[in-house]
Amino acid sequence: MFRNLRINIIVFYVLTVTAFLSVLYYALEIIELKNHFLLLVVLLSLVVLSAVFISKLAVDPLQEYVRNLQSLSKETLHELNLPISTITTNTQMLQRNLKDEKNVKRAARIESACEMLQQRYNELDYIIKMQTKQEIKEHFSLDELVTKRVAFLQKIYPHIKFTLVLSKQELYLDKIGLSKVIDNLIDNGVKYSQDSKNIDITIEKNRLLIRDYGIGMNEVELLAIFDNYYQINSEMKGFGIGLNMVKRFCDENNIELIFDSVPDKGTTVQLKFKQEQ
Repeated sequence: MFRNLRINIIVFYVLTVTAFLSVLYYALEIIELKNHFLLLVVLLSLVVLSAVFISKLAVDPLQEYVRNLQSLSKETLHELNLPISTITTNTQMLQRNLKDEKNVKRAARIESACEMLQQRYNELDYIIKMQTKQEIKEHFSLDELVTKRVAFLQKIYPHIKFTLVLSKQELYLDKIGLSKVIDNLIDNGVKYSQDSKNIDITIEKNRLLIRDYGIGMNEVELLAIFDNYYQINSEMKGFGIGLNMVKRFCDENNIELIFDSVPDKGTTVQLKFKQEQ
């Protein structure tokens, strides 16, 4: 597709330049046109027409390609929902009758895997809605969202002790985007906790605070944490793009993002929701 598109644009560009030169030669040499303003108008008209045709050659196939891709994504997403729901429902029904400890653990692993698939499903649905500019804000309880995210992450990090102090907090926001932000901040807290196994999460007065007791950061490191691909510890797994995405989300949703960190004592991340509730 793109090879043919490139060839078409090159051919059209060559023909257009040839046409310009031919018009210019004919006007100046053949008919000896003295009205330079008229010549300029003709050439500018050709330039505009050529720009329109080139843009159509370049953009129309890409638009069609993107539309087909979005359509395929929506259809695939729709088809995924049924098997995920079926596996989850039947696993829960089987768990009620299981007595053998090994089988109980196996069923729990299946259920956990389904939850992870459901998470990927939600994220794909979220990406499609963002690309098609659909409304993605909704009313929800921040305390309930945090509780669910911690329950999910507890299965991934069973060695971590999460201490939750959550007051009731209602928001009208991009719920899935905020979920990804919370996951990322908690994941960073766990990653840099080292010997500490404690993560404190608090909701109070339009603020969400996530605190770890790990390696912390100095002032120089704090200045660089939002740079793409920056990592405090290069030996840690990851691509170093998480906090950049967190910062971008907060800026786009009117959330104040504050880091308070002390080396060897830990880091507190504060999300301050400034929007009208």
